[in-house]
Amino acid sequence: MKKSLSIIALSIIGFGLVSCKKEENKELQNSETIAPDSLSTVPGDSLPQKTETSVAGEAAAPVSNQPLTTVALSESNFDFGNIKKGDKVNHVYEVTNTGTNPLVISEVKPGCGCTAPEFTKDPILPGKKGKITLSFDSSSFDGAVQKFADVYANVEKSPIKLTFNANIQPK
Repeated sequence: MKKSLSIIALSIIGFGLVSCKKEENKELQNSETIAPDSLSTVPGDSLPQKTETSVAGEAAAPVSNQPLTTVALSESNFDFGNIKKGDKVNHVYEVTNTGTNPLVISEVKPGCGCTAPEFTKDPILPGKKGKITLSFDSSSFDGAVQKFADVYANVEKSPIKLTFNANIQPK
């Protein structure tokens, strides 16, 4: 019985890997056919050669393509202290671009659905400040909690982790 289950499990894993490869190949084929006029043939060569990068690929480029900069935070951890269960609280973390290139915050990912982020979407010029606001809904919690959000930006040690604490009291 154990042998049968092992064989079935391995078959499922193998099938999953094969289907992932097929999806990757489809994506590659689709991305190469997006801009057919960017293909040209080299004399004596029967295969088309790609001469320029497709615009679609650039739109999905991660922030890592941006020149790196440095950042200073007003704080990386905030303590809300005692709050009543059901309270919705927020805190603004101030970020200062201390580098020589514009700071681009591409995404702020909270650790759970109880936390909602808002952040400066425009590039933050050197010497200027931006904001990241984390809003927390305490409805589902009791007692001491610690939550976080990861900030993705064009800095060397990305993501930057912002945290906050709260002690949720009964109503």
